[in-house]
Amino acid sequence: MNRGDLFAEITAHARGTPLAERMRPRSLAEVVGQEEVLHLLQGLLARGELPSLVFWGPPGCGKTTIARLLAAQLDAQFVSFSAVLSGVKEAKAVMDEAKRLRQATGRTTVLFVDEVHRFNKAQQDAFLPFLETGDIVLIGATTENPSFELNRALLSRVKVYVLKPLSAEAVEQLVRRALADRERGLGAWGLQVDPEAIARMVSLAAGDARVALTLLELAAELAGRKGTVSAELVEQVAQQRLALYDKEGEEHYNLISALHKSVRNSDPDAALYWLARMLEGGADPRFLARRLLRIASEDVGLADPRALEQAAAAALAVEHLGLPECDLALAQAVVYLALAPKSNALYEGYGKARGVVREQPPYPVPLALRNPVTPLMAQLGYGEGYVYAHDTEEKVADMPCLPPELAQSRFYQPTQEGWEQRIRQRLEDLAQRRARQRTKKDGPS
Repeated sequence: MNRGDLFAEITAHARGTPLAERMRPRSLAEVVGQEEVLHLLQGLLARGELPSLVFWGPPGCGKTTIARLLAAQLDAQFVSFSAVLSGVKEAKAVMDEAKRLRQATGRTTVLFVDEVHRFNKAQQDAFLPFLETGDIVLIGATTENPSFELNRALLSRVKVYVLKPLSAEAVEQLVRRALADRERGLGAWGLQVDPEAIARMVSLAAGDARVALTLLELAAELAGRKGTVSAELVEQVAQQRLALYDKEGEEHYNLISALHKSVRNSDPDAALYWLARMLEGGADPRFLARRLLRIASEDVGLADPRALEQAAAAALAVEHLGLPECDLALAQAVVYLALAPKSNALYEGYGKARGVVREQPPYPVPLALRNPVTPLMAQLGYGEGYVYAHDTEEKVADMPCLPPELAQSRFYQPTQEGWEQRIRQRLEDLAQRRARQRTKKDGPS
């Protein structure tokens, strides 16, 4: 090891700078995994322009790094601003200073706002006048869908670039770069790193460069100089699998959507995978139980009446057992629902009935269905025409139960799936029984 290598290594570690921070790319050419976005940005820089931007992507994909490098390439002042720690007052102070700098020197200020989705409306509105005058170039970074988190006024003034999770190849390239770099990385350590260990870091990182480099740094510290980094050592420092899951963000809704649609499409393997992704990522099992109850009625319905029983039993197990013991109960319900015959007839039927209720007048209950609990009600005709179904030969009365205005409405239309085949037959049988009752009441024609 030469003196320069030793000095660089001691200096970096004395500052306590994490490996992931030390290995940040120093030029856009060093950035990996975002080639499409970088190509577009290079075109803007070639024309000497940089509009306000929002980078939307998962953690560790390069949002902050690219923002810093863009500012450096434009020779702009780079100011980092936290949406979590700062309010409107601090935002205006930063932008007033940016305006003075531009007026005095002509130099642009790139204001980088991490977690820009955490800004409230007042904070977002505070940026607008400065964006209009060009005093700042705003670069926001967010893990959340900007369509939901940014107000329309701000969103119309920025260009959104979507950054993808880094591919396994890109993450491996960054890990190997850190192992080889003697100035900023671990190249001077003389480590032996098993290929399986690198593969494990890449897998656990799930597209997050910061996670991969943190795992590498922790494993290297445990292995020591000239030590060996094995897959087992990587597992040890990882402590638990790093599931890509955000309990409050968009990924939460993406995953529950994937679970629901896999069940609806009768794919038990996919359904189990998405369930495991959510549980391993820390999802509330009670939330999952509620969703399964909904799926049982919405997508299975009366094609298999036991589906709701299975979902309810799983919900009960969640309440009595909790995690981790309730995981198999949820898995059992998920597989049952996935394999059950599917029908949305109940969902559609209730939707039609609800639509009529919302769009049409509240028609009065037919007199025959009203209980004459007082003499006055009886005088007004309450209960008149009511036929007790059990007293009829067919055990069903030819008596309309809908308001006259809706007499021809049919809301529930069972399918030919599962138990609903028998329900269709039952409805046809009931129609025939009513017809026979009507014939008896009216007499032969």
